[in-house]
Amino acid sequence: MDLLSKERDRLLHDLSRLVGILATGVAFACLSVPGVLPWTSYLATLPLFALLIVAHARSGGSVPALWVALGAAAGLGIMLVAILSPSGVPLGDVLLDDAGLGDPLDTPLDGAPAAADEAVTASVATSLAVLGAGGLGAFALLLVSSVRQVAVLAALGAVTTGLVAAADWPSAGPPAATAIGWAVLGFTGVWLRQLVPMVSRSIRHIGRAHQVERHSSETEARRRQGARLLHDTVLATLTLLAHSGVGVSPTALRQQAGDDARLLRQLRMGATPTPQSSGQYLLEPVAETELGTTLESVKQRFSRMGLEVSWHGTGQVLLPSHVLDAFLMALAECLENVRRHAQVTQADVTITTDEQAVRAMVTDSGVGFDIDEIDEHRLGLRESVVGRLQEVGGTAKLFSTPGQGTTVVLEVPR
Repeated sequence: MDLLSKERDRLLHDLSRLVGILATGVAFACLSVPGVLPWTSYLATLPLFALLIVAHARSGGSVPALWVALGAAAGLGIMLVAILSPSGVPLGDVLLDDAGLGDPLDTPLDGAPAAADEAVTASVATSLAVLGAGGLGAFALLLVSSVRQVAVLAALGAVTTGLVAAADWPSAGPPAATAIGWAVLGFTGVWLRQLVPMVSRSIRHIGRAHQVERHSSETEARRRQGARLLHDTVLATLTLLAHSGVGVSPTALRQQAGDDARLLRQLRMGATPTPQSSGQYLLEPVAETELGTTLESVKQRFSRMGLEVSWHGTGQVLLPSHVLDAFLMALAECLENVRRHAQVTQADVTITTDEQAVRAMVTDSGVGFDIDEIDEHRLGLRESVVGRLQEVGGTAKLFSTPGQGTTVVLEVPR
């Protein structure tokens, strides 16, 4: 369950708890008016009210179905007690007694019973309508996540409305209010549950669009940087060579060509040289380099191009510069083949070492190919991988099966 779904469920539980407890409190206040219920019936409702409030408070816990069932049973029990109980001491008699005009336990005076009975009926009707529409209807916010729960919701709503309608009310107001409460809260629960996934999908869509736009912007920025880099270095050197180095001494021309070669090497390692001025870039001389730091550069380079590389094994290994160059360039060529041909976005590189050699195993779960069908004149594997490693005393082995991915094992001496 994603974060938005968790927040949605929390919102529904909080809303159900708030509506349920408030409605239960109003219903309790209406039934607590003296004379609305006999004292025995009123006392019988007290534990039921307490259970209903606890059920609302705990309905968002670890066992919500149990508390919903207990709360529904308590609410229906309160309604049955209120409907089946005879009226208690009429409200009019209580007022007369307080004024010293009568005894509330005696038969009420003429003219008082009608008004008192109407007040009692109104209080009970209000209590049951609020209890049915909110005290029990609040559970409708929770019972909309499956067809089974919706069936339980419909049955509970029908029973609640039926109980309210079974009483002899002077108007159809209480049953109608109960039915409307269930309908509104049930619709709210369904609406919130449907709305949040729609919002979540929209957010993911916007996130993917942003990622594509950012990737496109980064690609364009790298293209422009590459064009400037090429113009400032290699093209400038080739232009001098095309004009036979007119105006430039052979020593300066060799120095510029050497700088260009070192710059190209850093680019192959995944570095980003910093320009100092046109044709001048900050280069770091390397005699012996830690393998761990250069592997991270290669990883970042391919990550920018959409291939996530997971590294496993040895973290730091020292290799001579020429061996490291051959090893990393062969490794980069293998990863480039994965990016272009494997039709996957994930590759694994496992580095192992011993006293004599350093090995890298490049694996992917892509489309694979038949090794026997490789054109022997293709330079990518023969020269960029096998030939480059052989020049420093290393080896390369290739394993692949159509539909089952590819594995390349590279090895160079330490």
